[in-house]
Amino acid sequence: MPIAMPPPTDPRISEKIAEKIAQEIGCRPAQVRATTALLDEGATVPFIARYRKEATGGLDDIQLRLLDERLTYLREMEDRRTSIVASIEEQGKLTPELAAEISAADTKQRLEDLYLPYKPRRRSKAQIAREAGLAPLADALLADPTLSPESEAGRYVNAEAGFADLRSVLDGARQILMEQFSEDAELLGELRAYLAAHGLVRSTVVVGKENEAAKFQDYFAYSEAILAIPSHRALALLRGRNEGLLQLSLVLDNEPGATTSGANPCEARIALRFGIHDRGRPADKWLADTVRWTWRIKALLHLEGELMNALRERAEAEAIRVFAANLHDLLLAAPAGKHATMGLDPGLRTGVKVAVIDATGKLLDTATIYPHEPRRDWDGSLHTLALLARKHHVDLISIGNGTASRETDRLAADLIRQQAELHLSKVVVSEAGASVYSASEYASREFPDIDVSLRGAVSIARRLQDPLAELVKIDPKSIGVGQYQHDVSQSRLAKALNAVVEDCVNAVGVDVNTASAPLLTRVSGLSPTLATNIVAHRDRHGAFRNRQALREVPRLGEKTFELAAGFLRITDSDDPLDRSAVHPEAYPLVERILADIRKGIREVIGDSRLLKTLAPEKYIDQKFGLPTVRDIIKELEKPGRDPRPEFRTAAFREGVEQLKDLQPGMILEGVVTNVANFGAFVDIGVHQDGLVHISAIADKFVKDPRTVVKAGDVVKVKVLEVDLPRQRIALTMRLADDLPSAPRMAPAPASARARQRQQSQPEASGAMASAFARLKR
Repeated sequence: MPIAMPPPTDPRISEKIAEKIAQEIGCRPAQVRATTALLDEGATVPFIARYRKEATGGLDDIQLRLLDERLTYLREMEDRRTSIVASIEEQGKLTPELAAEISAADTKQRLEDLYLPYKPRRRSKAQIAREAGLAPLADALLADPTLSPESEAGRYVNAEAGFADLRSVLDGARQILMEQFSEDAELLGELRAYLAAHGLVRSTVVVGKENEAAKFQDYFAYSEAILAIPSHRALALLRGRNEGLLQLSLVLDNEPGATTSGANPCEARIALRFGIHDRGRPADKWLADTVRWTWRIKALLHLEGELMNALRERAEAEAIRVFAANLHDLLLAAPAGKHATMGLDPGLRTGVKVAVIDATGKLLDTATIYPHEPRRDWDGSLHTLALLARKHHVDLISIGNGTASRETDRLAADLIRQQAELHLSKVVVSEAGASVYSASEYASREFPDIDVSLRGAVSIARRLQDPLAELVKIDPKSIGVGQYQHDVSQSRLAKALNAVVEDCVNAVGVDVNTASAPLLTRVSGLSPTLATNIVAHRDRHGAFRNRQALREVPRLGEKTFELAAGFLRITDSDDPLDRSAVHPEAYPLVERILADIRKGIREVIGDSRLLKTLAPEKYIDQKFGLPTVRDIIKELEKPGRDPRPEFRTAAFREGVEQLKDLQPGMILEGVVTNVANFGAFVDIGVHQDGLVHISAIADKFVKDPRTVVKAGDVVKVKVLEVDLPRQRIALTMRLADDLPSAPRMAPAPASARARQRQQSQPEASGAMASAFARLKR
């Protein structure tokens, strides 16, 4: 009789999922159910986080992203549970007890453990032995070790089935038991947990490849607890293995060759599970050998693959988290604002590319100058720049930080000095990804008649005006703020980074009358097609007069309008609310507030003193709850407020332009370009970022560098060491730190305990330039 299992759509399953997610993200199941319904209806995370707080109980975007991720995982698990039950039931092997275990399984791994004995596979050695009738022999020897294996095996010799002698018969019986032992779900779970807690990843160099593997020399003879390996080291080890330069293995910390000697505890667990003891009986040694081979040939290989894969997934998840956090900080960096800007893309032989844009980012003019080697037309270059700056009323000069950036920075400084009446300011910006944009299809459509090299100068100018609006045109993976980004799952990375871009764009809001199609594509509810339609409609009919005019865009329906309208700004609208983050659906609520206080919108908007006197509770109704009313009043105080910080730049020291100009003890200003788990990289204007190790970021213990600094921060640092041959700089943000007396190399910790000891004390400064620059590599 078939065992009844609830279908995936069963409300009991939905309730089970809701309760599990609620526990994980710290909310009530009702909040999860409400959010799930919104997601299933097509609502986006930014829309739900901003405009559906009553439904979700105020879940923030971080909780919502995690909820969405876990919902996908758990639904996939329910689908897998259903297919596993169907498969076992089809085989006629589904018992009530097994069905209960499958129903109770709370991870995909547990489900697969339970399914393992029933999983269709190619004929194994154990299966061949069973077909030859050797199962009774295996069962008899396991049940009664007083039996003689050789004597019992003599009755099962079967040459036609491929078992022509005692040795092959006993080997067949052993294969049956090994498969039985290695597919026991409870035992597998116990062995997995023990190996995870006591396993060491051991790395050795592939013999004969020592020179080729020089960049992995720290891992030639290395071991560390699998649970303690940080993301960057795990990815380095896995890269070394993938390149065929390192050999990795998972050993127990009490195995010979690990830390101590002794009996294998995993073999002991297998023996205990099946009642196998060495008491000198005829079959005891044969059974003990079966246990040993089960562990070494079956279980260990299976679990090693699983745990190494889990290590990779953990390392990838952490690397993706770090990349996403850095991207978030970079996208929300302070914009210089709407100023006519000159972009300089530095170069030597090919010249410096120049592009001038107006306050809205429209390209006005381009040029190429040759102030550096080999032409050295310094005066001619200054003359050209002065003419362009005067003609287009330039306020800002944006200089890319690539090759010849400091030389070009000097050129801009001379221009500012000679043309003081123009009141110019210069800023060095990251040009990461500018070349990717230049060669992109979008750039080709935007500037079909402009040389590729000049498009980069346009991007450099625009990213000073508004980093977010410009960087969304570039694949996030090309912006270069990750660690080991090419070693992680590219689909998972892309999904995480796209979520960050979406959150950042919608947090800031978009001016629909100036935004590019790539920027509009990131707005809640808008697809690339709709973004293109918006731009095309704007080009044909002129600027949108108000938010309601968006409804005239082809294929922009009611649902899309609902999801997008609150994030789209109309700065020149007759209705001031169109310039704010107040959603059009809430305009009637604003009108009710205005009617109550008997004032017009222009009198109220921006009047913080008046708005603070309002009682939000007074305006709650069936549609709008307290969170929404509070948000609206807050928005009316500062309509369209930008969450990004005030614009600020670092001042690089004059005369410090190359590594050779650096001296230990110098205190310099720089910009944080990247934050990794082991420290922060800082651009100090010498074409090579320096590393501030985590132990030198603050005067207190720091677990996560991002709690102290983030990408784009302007910081003061002291130079500790400069390694010219290897192009490395060790910096500290603890300006009172003493300089190292002599460089030394910090050995890689041999165990989790050693690593914790090392992290609990400040690293010796002399180790940082060498040991921790290796981590970046």
